[in-house]
Amino acid sequence: MAFDDLKAELGILMTQMQTQPEDRHELYLQLMEKLNEIKAFGMPLPQDLVEMEKALEAEFAADKKDG
Repeated sequence: MAFDDLKAELGILMTQMQTQPEDRHELYLQLMEKLNEIKAFGMPLPQDLVEMEKALEAEFAADKKDG
């Protein structure tokens, strides 16, 4: 998959995260997958997306711990 395609998919993913917050876990998994694809291209990861991934991961870990 071309890097431009990944950027477009990340844009779509970000829009989904804003409009469908009830499905945050699925969106987190998709974000993680896209960031891994960017890593595979050897491209630098967008810092804001890395921070979002970490924040979601911490949120899910806290939910799991509380549950």
